[in-house]
Amino acid sequence: MSLRPPSAGSLAAEAAFDALGHEILAEKAAALGRAGQRVEETLVKLLANGDDKEQRPRLLKEAAEAVHGYFIQRELCGLRKHDAVIREYDIPRAVLVRLGAK
Repeated sequence: MSLRPPSAGSLAAEAAFDALGHEILAEKAAALGRAGQRVEETLVKLLANGDDKEQRPRLLKEAAEAVHGYFIQRELCGLRKHDAVIREYDIPRAVLVRLGAK
């Protein structure tokens, strides 16, 4: 088996691959935005109804699942540190301790 240097025809293939790469990056960014929106929505619900003893466990679970999904999406985008996001969204400790729990 031998390797051949790329030919002029491979420029079209490279351009198509580059377009696909851009589309994948755009979808990752869109998914990250949707996940961030879900975090915001669940945290607002938690803060608005946090005193309700019956709803609090469900709201904490929803918020933890949203934050966990957001962190996973960030990591898929290459963003490994979440400290700034935790501060920015003001994610409560009660949510953070439940991350990944089902």
